[in-house]
Amino acid sequence: MIRSRIISTGSYLPPRVLTNSDLEKMVDTSDEWIISRSGIRERRIVEKDVATSDLGAEAARRALEMAGLKAGDLDLIITGTNSPDMFFPCTGCFIQAKIGAKKAAAFDVSAGCTSFIHALSLADKFIKEDPSRKVMVLGAEIMSKVTDWTDRATCVLFGDGAGAIILVGEEGERGVLSTHLHSDGSLWELLYIPGGGSANPS
Repeated sequence: MIRSRIISTGSYLPPRVLTNSDLEKMVDTSDEWIISRSGIRERRIVEKDVATSDLGAEAARRALEMAGLKAGDLDLIITGTNSPDMFFPCTGCFIQAKIGAKKAAAFDVSAGCTSFIHALSLADKFIKEDPSRKVMVLGAEIMSKVTDWTDRATCVLFGDGAGAIILVGEEGERGVLSTHLHSDGSLWELLYIPGGGSANPS
């Protein structure tokens, strides 16, 4: 049986660190409160002129290096993100251009915290349709630019970074066994970005 198998990974974090101690000076919180509820001790934050595609492109390069592939070998780039460079073109297209993957089709998936899992599920289906495909899946976020740094309940949770994997179709028992996707749109008010869409234009 042909399965989608991950052959490489790559990640990138911006250098600036924001610790829990730093957050104690910004909002009414504590290192103990954050760690006991989330396990988070620090997060990475980009500089002002950095875009999500910049993080994604660096993670992509590292995944390509690990796989021993060139960007031109990729057939598809699927980027899971909720903080795109802009509404369109998609962030995947910016990543494609930055790494020189001219042959690859590219698109984004936005599904909240599960965006990467949705992207992985789609990649698996593309490979099952054509096992010769080489597919890159990315998760890339710059949440620091949309986070409310006065909201102690949420600002402690988010940071910036990117991860990438490359999948190929291979015969055998190893690989993606199955994926199961679920959603509940009735709970949208638990976490959302209200501005910029058609319901609340910029």
